[in-house]
Amino acid sequence: MKKILLILLILIVFTGISWADTPFHVGFATMTNSQSEDNFRAGERLVKEYGAVKDGGMVNVVTFPDNFSAEMETVINQIISFADDPLMKAIICSPAVEGTVEAFRRVREMRPDILLMGSTPHEDPAMISDVADLCLYSDIISRGYVSAWVAKELGADTIVYITFPRHMSHALIGRNRDIMKVAAADLGLKFVQVSAPDPASEVGIAGAQQFVLEKVPAWIDEYGTQAAFLATVQGHQEPLIRRVLEKGALFLADMNPSPSIGWPGALGVKFEESDRGDWPKILKKVEEAVVKGGNAGRMETWAFGSIFPYGVGLGEHAINVIIGESELLNTNDIMSALAKYTPGAEWNYSFLVDANDVKRENYLLCYQDSYILGKGYLKTSDLEIPEKYYDRDIGKN
Repeated sequence: MKKILLILLILIVFTGISWADTPFHVGFATMTNSQSEDNFRAGERLVKEYGAVKDGGMVNVVTFPDNFSAEMETVINQIISFADDPLMKAIICSPAVEGTVEAFRRVREMRPDILLMGSTPHEDPAMISDVADLCLYSDIISRGYVSAWVAKELGADTIVYITFPRHMSHALIGRNRDIMKVAAADLGLKFVQVSAPDPASEVGIAGAQQFVLEKVPAWIDEYGTQAAFLATVQGHQEPLIRRVLEKGALFLADMNPSPSIGWPGALGVKFEESDRGDWPKILKKVEEAVVKGGNAGRMETWAFGSIFPYGVGLGEHAINVIIGESELLNTNDIMSALAKYTPGAEWNYSFLVDANDVKRENYLLCYQDSYILGKGYLKTSDLEIPEKYYDRDIGKN
């Protein structure tokens, strides 16, 4: 089947024939470009690879309303509408926002033949893994240890963990903190937790960023330039990056690292329209700015925005499963689909263990090799993380 698809692609490109013989369709529901560019670019890349349904291709992309959490019924209807297409064989939600669980339930009743997949689900992991065929999420658990290890490799003596109560009440983020605290101690590092305003609070993003902008220099003066700073929310990234670069401290990537989030604004990097979605170009410009700023080898990110490969990788994997080239829950096949769109970056994963200690083999927690700007990959994907760091009660005593 894959050979047939390749032949069709070649014929379309070189002879201009129609996509009319496309054997099936894939639905891709995502954010608007203004709401989440990394997610939007994932859908765009799938269309580039396999053509748009409206042009006779394979991929049908729809975008959620910007205020998706307040328009859940619209979200549900958008997802369900894919099932009205008799050629639809897979639906990917990237991200799987609120309402996805209910939509997947309804689609499953209507069309049990359709594969259902979710990137970075917003809803309860157990609930969505009960109705989805496959979900991918950043491995916040493993990165509790990985971030501490990276800090040690960068020469840190202290980790400064910037967060706020709402995030600490989130089960996975809370575990990330607990694991990192223990790992830091095991690796001989001091761990300090400090507070900054929640961007979703009454102060808003602007107020939260202003606080970070003003407070980070004082924290660096207190803990030194060998302190490694990490913020748990993307809204804090831009001012944190700016001040860390100016003062020459160390920077650890957040929960969903991306060279396109926080870095351009902090570094004054400008992108041409042709750069959008071109991760090597984005990384190169960001890296050049960090090197020019004199902080090479001291700041971590991922070479490819984490959200982008989850979405496009699920689309690729779904197509491979449908045509019989891959098995749905074969982790090597899943990692290969991610690797296709992240050349040069290695991946690792673990399975989600839910609140009832049930391992969910259709819910993978993934992490990409750390990239140190001005230095290169750190091979964190090869780390063997001691089993004790996966203990749910670690750091509670």
